[in-house]
Amino acid sequence: MIAVGWDVAVLNRVTSVLVIACPHALGLAIPLVVAISNSIGATNGILIRDWVALESSRTLDMFVFDKTGTLTKGSFGLSNMISPPDIGDEQSLSLAAALESDSEHPIAKAIYLSAEERGLDIPAAQNFEAIKGKGVKASVGGELYYVGNPGLLRERGLLLEGEMQSFYKSANSKGQTIVFLVREEQIISAFALADQIREESYETIDRLHQQGYKVAMLTGDSEAVAKSVADELGIDVYFAEVLPENKDEKIQSLQDEGKKVAMVGDGVNDAPALTRADAGIAIGSGTVVAIESAGIILVENDPRDILRIITLSKATYRKMIQNLVWATGYHVIALPLAAGVLAPIGFLLPPAVGALVMSLSTVIVAVNAQLLRRVKNKI
Repeated sequence: MIAVGWDVAVLNRVTSVLVIACPHALGLAIPLVVAISNSIGATNGILIRDWVALESSRTLDMFVFDKTGTLTKGSFGLSNMISPPDIGDEQSLSLAAALESDSEHPIAKAIYLSAEERGLDIPAAQNFEAIKGKGVKASVGGELYYVGNPGLLRERGLLLEGEMQSFYKSANSKGQTIVFLVREEQIISAFALADQIREESYETIDRLHQQGYKVAMLTGDSEAVAKSVADELGIDVYFAEVLPENKDEKIQSLQDEGKKVAMVGDGVNDAPALTRADAGIAIGSGTVVAIESAGIILVENDPRDILRIITLSKATYRKMIQNLVWATGYHVIALPLAAGVLAPIGFLLPPAVGALVMSLSTVIVAVNAQLLRRVKNKI
């Protein structure tokens, strides 16, 4: 009887240990949080392709943005214009739109769309001809007109004077693109165009600064254009005239300074930098190459979603740690009890109680993971 009793006690103890050691809670601690975090991200227009990128987002020091198509709309808009009183802005714009109606150039499209948006009557142009690298020319109402850049003026020996020269200097200092409307040998009007900044970019940069992050900008545009956008948005550091193949080198140089860097971009040229960064974030409207190179994709093309990534990353990490602490602590305490560490004082953990505690641990881990869904109201 003693032998049999001893065997039953050992069997109960072994059974309790096996039940307690069953890795349900530990097995659910991370995967369930990951699944819920994925769901929350997708609901908010954030697709997570690489969990390392999301995990890194909570420890970042700096966000680096590509300019064109990310902070800006990637399309030109008419910012300002100047015309003599006897012609007026509307007539000048309609004439320029007539010449640009057959052109596929982004600047030409911006002028044409500006005229359409104002409801202007655009006359027909004949004998359209592109002037390589300088502009276009065509006939309107029997008169020859040109629309082109300063190179066109130099080619035709035309000089800027008075208000036209002041307009040119002012627009050029802001990094804007300037084109001129010329009739025969007379400069009629000037148009200043710029890649328009997204309204969402202002809020994004401001809130990143409020949270203590540094913000940088990468662009292949000129120093004047880069400075204008950086000053407008309050960006801390900008890199201008960066060749496509050198963008990832800028990310590497920041990392070499000890910074953890996120890269946000949309173009083919951004792919190496997206791969190099600690967290690569692609704008959803970007190229396939950029999207494939990024760990996180913003479906809505809204830079403010970066703030949601930070919130989601921190909340997900907290839930993972909470679940791991609970699951590990449960095993650390329950296993010795099941093994009989307190048997000398008459306490043994019955298999039924061990099964109940194990189930309770699994339920707690699962419920705690579900509480992550409350973060939806914060992002």
